[in-house]
Amino acid sequence: MVQRVLTGITTTGTLHLGNYVGAVRPAIAASRESGAESFFFMADYHALIKCDEPDRIETSRLQIAATWLAAGLDTSRVTFYRQSDIPEIPELTWLLTCVTSKGQMNRAHAYKGAVDANLAAGEDPDAGITMGLYSYPILMAADILMFNAHRVPVGQDQAQHIEMTRDVAQRFNHLFGQGREFFVLPEADIEKEMALLPGLDGRKMSKSYDNAIPLFEGGAKGLKEAIARIVTDSKLPGEPKDPDGSHLVTIYDAFATPAQRAEFRQQLREGLAWGEAKQRLYDLIEAEIGPMRVRYEALMAHPEKIEAILLEGAAKARAIAAPFLAQLREAVGLRRFTAVAPPQAAMATKTKSALPVFKQYREADGKFYFKLTDAQGRVLLQSAGLEQGKAAGQWVARLKQEGAAALREAPVQRDQAASEQDVLEALAALQAAEQA
Repeated sequence: MVQRVLTGITTTGTLHLGNYVGAVRPAIAASRESGAESFFFMADYHALIKCDEPDRIETSRLQIAATWLAAGLDTSRVTFYRQSDIPEIPELTWLLTCVTSKGQMNRAHAYKGAVDANLAAGEDPDAGITMGLYSYPILMAADILMFNAHRVPVGQDQAQHIEMTRDVAQRFNHLFGQGREFFVLPEADIEKEMALLPGLDGRKMSKSYDNAIPLFEGGAKGLKEAIARIVTDSKLPGEPKDPDGSHLVTIYDAFATPAQRAEFRQQLREGLAWGEAKQRLYDLIEAEIGPMRVRYEALMAHPEKIEAILLEGAAKARAIAAPFLAQLREAVGLRRFTAVAPPQAAMATKTKSALPVFKQYREADGKFYFKLTDAQGRVLLQSAGLEQGKAAGQWVARLKQEGAAALREAPVQRDQAASEQDVLEALAALQAAEQA
């Protein structure tokens, strides 16, 4: 069974080493697994909750996209997009909002933390709290459920939101599924050992603590200078040191092999100087991220190339999102009006609803063709000529079963008179009929 993996990063700043170890690297590794279908996005709608500086958001989106690509994200294998390029996501957010209880939102960590901070400061409990912050878990649920992700790599602090997503999905399935499970219930995928990388002072690495090690900012010099500021104890060269109590060792572990970890610990116990230990840490990290930095700088010099990659990813994402949302709209009652059937037709008990139709045929050139027409006979899709009739039949079967997901690969072109939405709705209708 193909497993969908989805993750994203909020675009409010540049990435540091902790972001790379805790999110980017494991997500890219997951995308290379056999049997994994991966979705990666820049959470720029989420950024609006935290930041009201347009220039900062614009810069962050570019830098984060370049970082993921430089770190080895293969866009031929994955779907890579900006959240704001998928209009189906905010629409799904509203559908989910309408089935989410306020009490559940009251228990969200981010909201509770903001309320507690206000109370501690003697302020009104909701001072400065926007509906964006309050409803943030529902937007996150829409990100995940739009593509029915099975696994979501997150930090431990985000695990609650995955549980909330499961609750919302179950409620929607119960209310509108009528025996069908529209949404998969996702699982949080937390890298237990390296979930949170410590910063220079031992606390969680965060720019808000001013203890972050830069990923690409400042180049190799900036990395070396940051590592030199890692806080250690006062033991001199030659004195045994406790590796288990050092956050420098924790950072080293995030980049080292098991053999390197064991050797480093033994050398510290034998009196390795902290200065030499920091040099070894720098050498280890630079060996991994140095080549990435070169690719990052090349990408940043050509933002138009990044834009083209993201638009291609958005098209792939919407080929899945648009027909799925059409099914969800149908389920909740947001349906198109159709002509009322004549009385005699309404009395017929075995008459099937009109559906789009695939037609297969052979032309004088000896090749086999197929086309998709709507219920009124209007041509929506036309195939190229195929050498074997069997191939035409196989494509028709795939398009009926997989809908828009197969459309990206099919040897077809849309009729000029038919809109993309017409085609997506027709395929969604056929797919629903196949699954009924």
